[in-house]
Amino acid sequence: MKSVEIYTDGSCLKNPGFGGWSFILRYKNYEKISYGSEKNTTNNRMELLAIIRALEALKEPCAVKIFTDSNLMVRSINEWLELWVKKGFRGKKNVDLWQEYLQASRPHKIQAFWIRAHNGHAENEKCDALARAAALSLQREEDAKY
Repeated sequence: MKSVEIYTDGSCLKNPGFGGWSFILRYKNYEKISYGSEKNTTNNRMELLAIIRALEALKEPCAVKIFTDSNLMVRSINEWLELWVKKGFRGKKNVDLWQEYLQASRPHKIQAFWIRAHNGHAENEKCDALARAAALSLQREEDAKY
């Protein structure tokens, strides 16, 4: 099983508001970078969507280390998600995305790790900049319509 590293970040200009997500996927010397945006979303949705899109980019089952500055994502993945599934996600937010995550994560062995935001971590800084730029770009596009 190949071992990959995924660095992710989500951004939201207001919460809710225009949001962006990004990831860096690394396998040996290979690197894939992707980002996107959505209207009327939240920071937590963008954080989770970045992880989902990164997992969807994998072409085969992998041992995955996810690095994110969202402690909520780390704890949700490592500690809470199994119980949420057993309880049918009762009272939880973003159930649609958590179900997408479950589908995308199924073939992989996943561990999530927290990294401090805005602390000079190169991949986190790059993901943060890309996610924010994606959100700002969408906001400018929408503002130009009016």
